[in-house]
Amino acid sequence: MTDVLWTPPADVLQRSRIGTYLRWLAENRGLDFADYDALWRWSVTDLDAFWRSIWDHFEVVAHTPPTATLGARDMPGARWFPDATLNYAENVLRMPGRADDDSVVIAHSQTRVPVTLTAAELRDQVRRVAAGLRRLGVGTGDRVAAYAPNIPETYVLLLATASLGAIFSSCAPEFGTRSVTDRWQQIEPTVLVAVDGYRYGDKPVDRRTEVAAIRAALPSLRHTVSIAYLDPAAPAPAGALSWAELAAETDEPATFTPVPFDHPLYVLYSSGTTGLPKPIVHGHGGILLEHLKMLALHHDLGPADRFFWFTTTGWMMWNFLVSGPAVGTTIVLFDGNPGHPDLGGLWRLAEETGTTYFGTSAPYLLACRKAGLAPREIADLSALRGLGSTGAPLPAEGFTWVYETVGTDLQLQSLSGGTDVCTGFVGGVPLLPVHAGEITCRALGARVEARSADGTPVIGELGELVITAPMPSMPVGFWNDPGGTRYREAYFDVYPGVWRHGDWITINARGGCVITGRSDATLNRGGVRLGTAEFYSVVEGLDEVVDSVVVHLEDDEGGAGELLLFVVLADGLTLDDELRATICRELRTALSPRHVPDEIHQVRAVPRTLSAKKLEVPVKKILTGTPVDQAAAKGALANPDSLTAFATLAQSRPTP
Repeated sequence: MTDVLWTPPADVLQRSRIGTYLRWLAENRGLDFADYDALWRWSVTDLDAFWRSIWDHFEVVAHTPPTATLGARDMPGARWFPDATLNYAENVLRMPGRADDDSVVIAHSQTRVPVTLTAAELRDQVRRVAAGLRRLGVGTGDRVAAYAPNIPETYVLLLATASLGAIFSSCAPEFGTRSVTDRWQQIEPTVLVAVDGYRYGDKPVDRRTEVAAIRAALPSLRHTVSIAYLDPAAPAPAGALSWAELAAETDEPATFTPVPFDHPLYVLYSSGTTGLPKPIVHGHGGILLEHLKMLALHHDLGPADRFFWFTTTGWMMWNFLVSGPAVGTTIVLFDGNPGHPDLGGLWRLAEETGTTYFGTSAPYLLACRKAGLAPREIADLSALRGLGSTGAPLPAEGFTWVYETVGTDLQLQSLSGGTDVCTGFVGGVPLLPVHAGEITCRALGARVEARSADGTPVIGELGELVITAPMPSMPVGFWNDPGGTRYREAYFDVYPGVWRHGDWITINARGGCVITGRSDATLNRGGVRLGTAEFYSVVEGLDEVVDSVVVHLEDDEGGAGELLLFVVLADGLTLDDELRATICRELRTALSPRHVPDEIHQVRAVPRTLSAKKLEVPVKKILTGTPVDQAAAKGALANPDSLTAFATLAQSRPTP
């Protein structure tokens, strides 16, 4: 039985944007490539030629055109397009292929009625908000912070901030005060734009108290702007402007400050579960080129598309999504609970908005599968031709479910990357088939390898995911890291001059990739490294198990150590010996005897970050005696109370 679930149509080179790009390379560069693998190898070998081709093919708007593509090639420290100036917002707002009255932003929300912006309306709102920021004294290099959800105002604010050469940073309003101030005290914003609250499903969530606390904790603030989102009739709080005042009508023309290629565009943050979140600075040019490449050539998005990704403004996928208009694509924004009124809500949203590319997380797809949902039976998904999955590895059964219940003709693209590069460096491409359980390829310009324990590249074997050549969207640096020390320690301390990402990856002979979890959460029993992703696939495949987390406690004497499994069970179920035996049997049969845990415990919840990632490492630390407050920053968790059960267990376990 074949594991190929989708095959490119025979005319893919005529229909796809990567086909257009290949014809452009042949006509303008005299380059012909036999297949995707040959194109990829060129893209990661001749970096200058590849990235200059992206600039030229997409006709990047520059104020100072580039003469050089790549100065220094060192990692860290590579200098891309060192003499060019441009502006990210100007390139996004060009919206190639779109007329002034075309809808380019479609925003749905559980807090208010849908909002649609045409190309002309988006440009006008950005012009007016930029003028408003200028009136508040915002200029090049100043920081503007948004405590706001995935709504048009947040997007307009990003583009307006970027147009001035100022620096944007967002936190989703579900972030608590401590999580926000841990991030923004580092960058010292001068302007805060915040909502008064929001609805999550049918539950109103008032955030005025949190906004007041954030304001008090940021002495750098000169102005606060309030978006009356939860209560449109509410006046702005004392000392704050309203959004309407910021975006007031003005005769000021739209202008775009020319900035160097690596001028800071926005600051994103690591999850901050074990210490202060790392403030990751991304540049105008690197983000623009990377997103042009990825959105057009890999996701095949253009003026005919409507692009949706379920994300909050606290996850880098929001930054990725909102670059869509740079390739002419309409973006679909959604703010609310994806499970309200049921898991079918997002699929019905796709029908209502005519979404052609639906992006989500692997946990969401697996939850739909577990709930027995058949999306195409509850929504007309005939417009859908692409489906993206990220946030966690998607196992083979998730792939199969998509093709059985969502659509047989769409291309499923499982991808992985990170906040660190604000993109996916492994993903899909229209030229290659989709294999169950497999990320299709390494992305163009991303020289991804698997490294064995001794540092040599391996094919067909589990290894550390590394990137061995610079990418333009690698961080400009970390904020307030003068010598680049924190930046080097984060990615380059294990393999000098090589980016170590922290994931386990297997790359097969055809270039397909399987990521099996974080390398710092690896289960290492008897010298055999086991990824956590395959473990969860089996355990959470059981009807009784809703969620799970597994950790390996090493034996200092070099023995097998202890493998501990924690499960969240369906409502009304209690873990008993029969269910324990079932779990062990499934793991032994599907994986190996080494995967059978020494102990299985029932917990009420698995600790997760605000972007829904499981926290194996903090759990492991707590179980080995680290106090909860030192093991994880509670403000970075979606469910901080979930740690208590592990602390209680640690106290009751015998000390080694």
